[in-house]
Amino acid sequence: MKKVIIIRYAEMYLKGKNRGFFERVFSTNIERALKGIRHELHRYSGRYLVEGFDGADADEIVGRLKKVFGIHSMSIALETSNDLKSIFEAAKAVSRSSGTFKVESHRADKRYPLTSMEISREVGGMLLSQFPALTVDVHNPSFYVYVDIRENGTALVFGEFFPGADGMPVGTAGKGVLLISGGIDSPVAGHMLAKRGMSVECLHFHSYPYTNLQAKEKVIELAKILSGYTLGKTLYTVSVTHIQEAIHEKCAPELMVTLLRRFMFRIAEKFALRIKAQCLITGESLGQVASQTIEGMTSSNSVVEKLPVLRPLVGFDKNEIIERAVKIGTYDISIQPYEDCCTVFLPDYPAIRPALKDIVEEEQKLDIPALLDEAFASIEKIEL
Repeated sequence: MKKVIIIRYAEMYLKGKNRGFFERVFSTNIERALKGIRHELHRYSGRYLVEGFDGADADEIVGRLKKVFGIHSMSIALETSNDLKSIFEAAKAVSRSSGTFKVESHRADKRYPLTSMEISREVGGMLLSQFPALTVDVHNPSFYVYVDIRENGTALVFGEFFPGADGMPVGTAGKGVLLISGGIDSPVAGHMLAKRGMSVECLHFHSYPYTNLQAKEKVIELAKILSGYTLGKTLYTVSVTHIQEAIHEKCAPELMVTLLRRFMFRIAEKFALRIKAQCLITGESLGQVASQTIEGMTSSNSVVEKLPVLRPLVGFDKNEIIERAVKIGTYDISIQPYEDCCTVFLPDYPAIRPALKDIVEEEQKLDIPALLDEAFASIEKIEL
C-alpha cells in the first residue's frame, strides 16, 4: 500500500481532436510545479496520477498543484491491490472512527466480480464492524470513503477532494505582456488571464530616483507570487523618468498621466512584439481613477497599432478586485506604501475626459522617438 495523488483536470475534457496538445502542456506544467520533488507522473482513465514520491511530501505536492491551472481537483489516495481485504485495510486508514459515512465505488475494470454497489456494501460493512461508533448515512454523511477499481489490478482508496485552480493550462492560449504597477489590480489581471491559459510576461515601469528601490522590490515580490500561477520566471523593468521629466517641463500638467500612459503603451507594444507576445494586459477598471475613463482608455488604445489590449477587470469594482488579490496572496504586498511611477509629478486636477486632439497637440512638443529609444535602452531583465 502506497500513497499516490489523483489529479482530475478541468475544461480540457471538452476538447476534441486537439486535446493532446492541451494534455502535453498540462503535463509539462505539472512537472515544472513539482520540480525538486522526486515523483513520477502517469495518465490513466482521463486523469493523472502522481506516484513514486516520499509519503511525507504529499501535502507539499498538493500545495504546489493548487496553483496549476487546468486542475479541477486532487485527492491523496492509497493504492493497493484490488482484493477486498486490501481495499478494507486502505479504507480503514482513510476512515474516521466515528460519525456518519458513505462508501462510493467506481469500477473502471468492468471484469471485476463485484458491482460498484456490492463493493460499497462490502467495504461499508467491514468498516461498521471495525468501528462501532460509525453509522451509515447515504443522504448526508459527515464523510465519504471512495474506492476506484482500476484496470491494472489495483484499487485507489481516498477520502477527500482538494479543489484545484480550474481554468486552462498556462501556455495554451498565447502570450501576453502584463503592465504590472505594484498596485492591487494588475497582479489580479495577470492571474485571470493566466487562468484562461495565457503565458504572462511582466513589464514594470519605474521612475527611479523619484521612486525608491523599495518600490522596485515590492514589484519583484508581486511578480514572484504571480509566477507561482503563471510559471513565468522573469520580470522586465523600464525607466520612464526621462519621459516624465520631459512631459513635466513641456506639456500641460493636467495631461501628465494621460501622456505618460500613452508612452507606456507604446513601449509595451514594442516590447511585446520583440518577445513575440500577442496582446497587452492591464489592470484597468472603468472609472476607478481619472485615467481609466472611457476617454482615457481610448487615448491609450490609439497608440497601440498591432496588438489588442485586454482589460479583464474593466467591469469589476474595487472590493471584487481586493477579494481576488487576497485569495491569490498579493494583497498584503500591494498595499505596502511605496509610490509607483504614476504618482510622480501628479497634477492636482488630472484630466478626466481628455480630448484626443488635445493630447496629440501636446505630444508635438516632445521628441517621441528619442524618448522611446532611451526607455528601451533602460530595460532590465530580472530573474525571479
